[in-house]
Amino acid sequence: MKEKFYITTAIAYASKRPHIGNDYDPVVADAIARFKRLAGYDVFFLTGTDEHGQKIEEEAAKQGISPQERVDRISNYIIENYKLLNISYDKFIRTTYDYHEDAIRKIFAKLHESGDIYKNEYEGMYCVPCESFYTSSQVVEEDLCPQCSSKLSTSRETAYFFRLSKYQKWIEEYIEEHEDFIIPESRRKEMINTFIKPGLQDLCVTRSTVKWGIPVDFDKNHVIYVWLDALCNYITALGYTPDNENAELFKKYWPCDLHVIGKDIVRFHTIYWPIFLKALGVEIPKQVFGHPWVLFGGEKMSKSTGNVAYSKEVVEKYGADSLRYYLLRETPFANDGIFTYENFFACYNADLANTLGNLVNRTIVMTEKYFEGVVPQPTDAESIDDDLKNTALNTVHEYMKAMNSYKASDAIESILTVLHRANKYIDETCPWLLARDESKKGRLGTVLYNLLEVIRFSAVMLSPIIPETSEKIFTQLGTAIKSFESLNSFDGMIGGNTTGRAEILYARIDEKQIDEKALISSDNNITIDEFKKTDLRVALVTECDKIEKSSKLLKLQLDLGCEKRQVVAGIAKFYEPQDLIGKKVIIVANLTPATLRGIQSNGMILASGEDDVRVVFANDEVEVGSKIT
Repeated sequence: MKEKFYITTAIAYASKRPHIGNDYDPVVADAIARFKRLAGYDVFFLTGTDEHGQKIEEEAAKQGISPQERVDRISNYIIENYKLLNISYDKFIRTTYDYHEDAIRKIFAKLHESGDIYKNEYEGMYCVPCESFYTSSQVVEEDLCPQCSSKLSTSRETAYFFRLSKYQKWIEEYIEEHEDFIIPESRRKEMINTFIKPGLQDLCVTRSTVKWGIPVDFDKNHVIYVWLDALCNYITALGYTPDNENAELFKKYWPCDLHVIGKDIVRFHTIYWPIFLKALGVEIPKQVFGHPWVLFGGEKMSKSTGNVAYSKEVVEKYGADSLRYYLLRETPFANDGIFTYENFFACYNADLANTLGNLVNRTIVMTEKYFEGVVPQPTDAESIDDDLKNTALNTVHEYMKAMNSYKASDAIESILTVLHRANKYIDETCPWLLARDESKKGRLGTVLYNLLEVIRFSAVMLSPIIPETSEKIFTQLGTAIKSFESLNSFDGMIGGNTTGRAEILYARIDEKQIDEKALISSDNNITIDEFKKTDLRVALVTECDKIEKSSKLLKLQLDLGCEKRQVVAGIAKFYEPQDLIGKKVIIVANLTPATLRGIQSNGMILASGEDDVRVVFANDEVEVGSKIT
């Protein structure tokens, strides 16, 4: 029977479109899950979305839609984004699912009945983006959130509290005695010294001023606070409720082997969460990995400042594996990683196009050229081969050690060691020179066999990191031998088998493209004179129709007062044609005309948002044709 391994990500907060910094969490968890599957574990990989709270309620109100509509859109976007990144989860939970909400109400009732939850008055500071309360001792800079630097608001309301202080001694002793419970070590010390030793205060677990949440059954004026709701997803997804502790998945996979979370929410997962479970009589998770952030150009990614990059744009141009590789390679175990397009392109060219891609392509091409695509038998070994073989076999040990410690960056470094050694081996053995001498055919075959086998070793180790690329390599090698067990000896390629066709894995990105993208990513500013060239005008929508065979585009006829215009806009998912007729919109009137789906578009309508587009309407009092200045 396989040993189980239950791994979770932090569930993404469904308020806004996630950026690359957010996507590191599911990518690193996916690499660990894939590694554990290859290592023979029965893996259950959970991810999902956190869909309640004040921030979602406010965002929905701004857009004139219901909170449920808002979270449906964002959750669907996140699911599509995870598909794009090849996240191999086994279950996706949404905290608005009925089974989860029902379980949370029962959990709350049980904790209330046991006396762990009580009703009282609350007055303190609250951060809406973080959905977190703070005491005055935790706020270093006046009125600013210690986590995200957003302005704190003073909140006063009647609420239900969880007796966190009751478990102060227990949680401190537990973390002190279980040194591997929180990794890296720096996070463990932070929890003890910053949050536990100063003293735990009872935790507010309901809100009466927020409506978007799970109502308390016996007090409908209160909804259950987001952290008690969200954290319990890890057990409700397995079927747990207080009256069904023997649910099949819960019995099979709990306790969780690894919670993968960002360093900013370690407090909730290593203090609040274990205490909630202790109060419920449920076993504590085995380990929490508080991974570092991925910064954009050295600063935390933020949509509000524009200091942000999105996975979709990168993946659509360069593939999911290139982004997965970069995030895992450039983000160390304990320290923040940095994403810039300049660094991304440099890593892509150096590691993927040159070191890996060229090695695979050269070797497969030489096998096709010199042996008609048939894997040669290694019949003529020399001492120089031993170093290559030993490097490959030793690399497996270093790789396994790194991945078992969740140090993906170190694991990739070990793979690069053997790839560099293989490229050097080509220079040392010069296969093209051996091919000129028929008497050295055996030696040539041995050299190529060794290279093919090193590539197979590398593809197996890379499969949790860049799964699509690894499958392409296996196809070119013509092998189905992909297990970790096959790396115990240097003989996995079968002589006489046929290789696949040589294909480029990663086309090198030219310097001009790097310069252009770097310029865009590092400086988006324009001068006032450049901005003045933009001709913004108020226009009246007189007609609006859907475009055949397009789910995104609408065709609008506009009146600018002195002229008529036709504009095509990608807003069909957010507006029905009749919703726009008679409305005044703002258009960029001096854009070069474009053709979309064979229809000419003469201008662009101003709108806000990316995952939820809202057209910018002008007031009825503003005259048609007016210039916006």
